Amino acid sequence: MIAVARDSEGGAAMSYASAGVLWRLPFYRTGLVRVHMTTDAPRRISSAPDVLRHVEPLPPEDLVVIDGIRCTNLSRTVLDLCRILPLEAAVAVADAAERLMGQRIREWDLDAIESWRAGQQQRLDTAAGARGVRQARWVANFADGRAQLPGESVSRLQLHRLGFAPPQLQVPVRGPAGRMFFVDFGLDDVNAFGEFDGKGKYLDEAMRSGKTIDQVMLEEKEREDWIRGTTHRPFARWGSSHIRTARDLALRLSSFHISSP
Repeated sequence: MIAVARDSEGGAAMSYASAGVLWRLPFYRTGLVRVHMTTDAPRRISSAPDVLRHVEPLPPEDLVVIDGIRCTNLSRTVLDLCRILPLEAAVAVADAAERLMGQRIREWDLDAIESWRAGQQQRLDTAAGARGVRQARWVANFADGRAQLPGESVSRLQLHRLGFAPPQLQVPVRGPAGRMFFVDFGLDDVNAFGEFDGKGKYLDEAMRSGKTIDQVMLEEKEREDWIRGTTHRPFARWGSSHIRTARDLALRLSSFHISSP
């Protein structure tokens, strides 16, 4: 992108996946091969093997500068991506964008989220009839920024496909000595808890905060035992391999004696 932006002329801006990269949005199981640029030039613009150029309206209010590179703003970028990405990847993008707008550490800025959602609905209404807008509208209604990882976003989608009610997210459970634990999913319709277990907490040294893998695993076990013992609810864990399809997640849940309602 840096090379293309340096050599580009005219009023083009990074868009679609390239704007998503600048906004640090996740791309769940999506390969990024070409740089995407959008221009509102009235003449036909040719693409290249490494650059895909889109000719679309590009009003000034849709443009920002990130890291010195001009690109579409977050709202426009999310709509563009949710129209063209596979549904799993689109949900992960929409959740991440909402989280950027509303999360304040453990607090949730409801006014910011309401404003963001209203803006997205207005943009969707304007785009009525455009390719992929039906999927984008569904994703916008389904989005929930409290999902903290792409794996949690895709887990929500697979749970929905399996017929579960919308789960509670980041459920607080009071722990020992005044501590507070947070569980990824409260499956209230089946009286169970669920957690997406990303590998990062074990393999990423920065996320372990100086702890060994064994220490992290022991703490996780103690945390889970406490939650299970005090709430008397089944507690299921799953990872990336279990959310490739809804059936994969159903099989994983069944191993914890949890079935869809």
